[in-house]
Amino acid sequence: MISRDTVLSKIRRSLGVTGAETERRAAVTDRLQRAPAGVIPKRGQVGRAEQQALFTDMAEKVQASVARVASPADIPEAVADYLRGRNLPLSLKMGSDERLNALPFAEKTPFLEIALGASDGGDLVGLSHAFAGIAETGTVVLESGPDNPSTLNFLPDTHIVVVRAQDIEGDYETMLAKVRDRYGKGVMPRTVNMITGPSRSGDIEQTLLLGAHGPRDLHILVVGP
Repeated sequence: MISRDTVLSKIRRSLGVTGAETERRAAVTDRLQRAPAGVIPKRGQVGRAEQQALFTDMAEKVQASVARVASPADIPEAVADYLRGRNLPLSLKMGSDERLNALPFAEKTPFLEIALGASDGGDLVGLSHAFAGIAETGTVVLESGPDNPSTLNFLPDTHIVVVRAQDIEGDYETMLAKVRDRYGKGVMPRTVNMITGPSRSGDIEQTLLLGAHGPRDLHILVVGP
């Protein structure tokens, strides 16, 4: 018996069940089919403009920085301005996301050195495009894949994330419903990373340490009205 079976057997014994009960299995099947929403806090249940303002406020409270740009065409200069302002090299790594690759980097910021692909750990700056933002916690949601490799979420010291203003939702349940709508019921990308602020740890003497398990800086570009 493998460890997993041992653990599950102990749980069943403590509950006095076998795992084959018709009523219990039917309840699980029903829940999986209906995907009922969990508790949704009121904080994010506001209008679109208020959700975007809340997203910015909550993201900044967890040490992320947020900037607004009017259109995708403004992203290259916004990225360059951020790198200059932080005294970072004018270079970055990004995936094959069509939205990012369609940006006028060559026209507006020809001095930026851009490499494509997953990070090997030697990149100081990563650029990704988020699937969505969550207003109630200031969280960006990124799907894994060659368009936005998960390595860019964790390995570079600085992570710049683009999210469309229209993709900022009030709560997690609405965002998860969008994932189901996009991929189909019961299907998910290999990884969905929900990122709230830069990486941090407070385990050692309760001292906050940024960059403990990933980027020490998270910069979010919110695009559009």
